[in-house]
Amino acid sequence: MESLQHKNRQLTLRLLGFACGAFLFVFALVPLYDVLCDIIGVGNQKNLLQRSSAPLTALQSAVANDSRRVTVEFIAVLPDIGIWEFHPLVKSLQVQTGRLYEANFIAHNLSGRPQIAQAIPNIAPSKATAYFRKTECFCFTPQRFAINEKKTMPIRFVIDPALPSYLDRVTLSYSFYDNSMRTAALN
Repeated sequence: MESLQHKNRQLTLRLLGFACGAFLFVFALVPLYDVLCDIIGVGNQKNLLQRSSAPLTALQSAVANDSRRVTVEFIAVLPDIGIWEFHPLVKSLQVQTGRLYEANFIAHNLSGRPQIAQAIPNIAPSKATAYFRKTECFCFTPQRFAINEKKTMPIRFVIDPALPSYLDRVTLSYSFYDNSMRTAALN
């Protein structure tokens, strides 16, 4: 009987040790996740939120002596469904970090009926996302188009001078799709 109690105590201690180890492992995952995100440049929203809350004037004043140039490429993507013309006016711009720039995209509704469209942005490489600040963008809200309406849609942006030096090219792409059904369902 004594050996059974001894075995039960050992099993209980082992299970408690396992539970404590699992608990500590879960807490260790948070800093490991942050380190991994910093290394591969994705997922860590803390840096993105800190950078996006920096005032634009601070970004612009930080550039007084900065003559660094970065190439920003613009790409437009259309889904197979819908009849649209959508493209950037220029394929790329050479920009100086910390300065405000504007680029334009053209969208043309060729569907024969009024449409509401939405643009979804993507920035590559993902590490550059935290340093690319849009001050004005057609992607912020759904865009209404009349039949055969053509619009020039601007985006105004600043690239933070703190952009890592190994990044000399940033690609901004937009997927443009019909949002009429979803918008109608919300109203």
